[in-house]
Amino acid sequence: MNEYNVDQPIYALATAWAPSALAVVRTSGTGSVELLSRIFSSPGRLMNAASKTLVHGYLRAEDGSNIDEVVLAVYRQGSGYTGEEAVEISCHGSLTTLKRVFVRLEEAGFRLANKGEFTFRAFMHGRMDLTQAEAVEEIISSRSVKSQEQALDRLSGRLSARLNEIRNRLVGILASLEVQLDYAEDEILEEWVYPVSEVDSIISSLQLLSSTYAAGKIWRDGAKVVLAGAANAGKSSLFNFLVREDRSIVSPIEGTTRDYIETDIDLKGIPVRLFDTAGLRESGDLIEAEGIRRTQALIDEADLIILLADSADPVIPSSLADDKRLILVHSKSDLAPAEGHGISVSSVTGEGIEDLVDEIARRLGALSGEKDQSLVIDSERQHDYLEACISCLEASREASGQSVDIIALFFQAALENLGYITGEVTNEELLDRLFSDFCLGK
Repeated sequence: MNEYNVDQPIYALATAWAPSALAVVRTSGTGSVELLSRIFSSPGRLMNAASKTLVHGYLRAEDGSNIDEVVLAVYRQGSGYTGEEAVEISCHGSLTTLKRVFVRLEEAGFRLANKGEFTFRAFMHGRMDLTQAEAVEEIISSRSVKSQEQALDRLSGRLSARLNEIRNRLVGILASLEVQLDYAEDEILEEWVYPVSEVDSIISSLQLLSSTYAAGKIWRDGAKVVLAGAANAGKSSLFNFLVREDRSIVSPIEGTTRDYIETDIDLKGIPVRLFDTAGLRESGDLIEAEGIRRTQALIDEADLIILLADSADPVIPSSLADDKRLILVHSKSDLAPAEGHGISVSSVTGEGIEDLVDEIARRLGALSGEKDQSLVIDSERQHDYLEACISCLEASREASGQSVDIIALFFQAALENLGYITGEVTNEELLDRLFSDFCLGK
């Protein structure tokens, strides 16, 4: 973590790097107020400003001329986002102005922050744990109202509280084991009994939390919905109809789509990544064959598969016949009536499109736990450690007949995995990986 030197005051642009009416530049670190006072038009007012107050004035160039009119928000030690002394600069959003502000801040003694360094400092100063730090980035990158609400719920500390409650229960079990270990073998002590019901209850709580990852991932990244089917089955026409744009080339010539096309859409509030793919058929054309291979790879990863088939003679590949992700669609219903089960649609008249959208939303709603208001996780890291914790507890259950010193090892490992989730147990590699995904200014 050499990049994150908390002894240096830092700065970063907290708003977008684009011309705008206003921009916000954050600073943080010991001495931030004093350093800024050196380049501010009213140094005395700034130095004497109380925490969480605003000071109006001008940032000054080295020659004493004004760089820009600004408002400074002052945060004394322990009161701001990072827990450090900090000042947030509101200035005009001209890129020329911002460049001059950055140069002046560096001349004053600030350095440019690394990605996620403000949140890293908040974590290091105990303002939040790792689950809340991850929630900050998840709020910024959220693609739906639901994912934003779920991330805000985690930022509030609800996930931390749930994990802490489980941790306390595990600590209680481990403490009872360590009492046994502290006594000599010849001392009289009641025999320790493995707490089956308590461990089963903890495992159930962890499994319930871990099971929400699939739903959280859909709300965060969007569900993968793949349009598949034979060549010239109407996939590109349906794709264009759903995205309300001519994105895919539509032609009566088979094999027009040789690679997949993708775009993000919103289906009844659920974020969806929609894919138009190459037609499934045997082909001697190397480029088309590669497109078909990629189509199959997308089908393997899809949350839902929309299989377009001929209305008169629908053919379902044997590999998909029993696939629960499949929605059979009879395309081109304006040209021929559909036979058998499935949804009939026409990308020309719009017939059946609403029924198809309703079915997609219904299926994805079930996958994403749409009606479930319980705590949801969308971090792969958190999911992996939850699963590791569960494995440790299940292993302890299998080893329940062994000596207490061996059983204690499983509970210690379970606690360690929980600690990695919250940051009570951590290492430099984990922190580097987590905070490097953040944007500058956070």
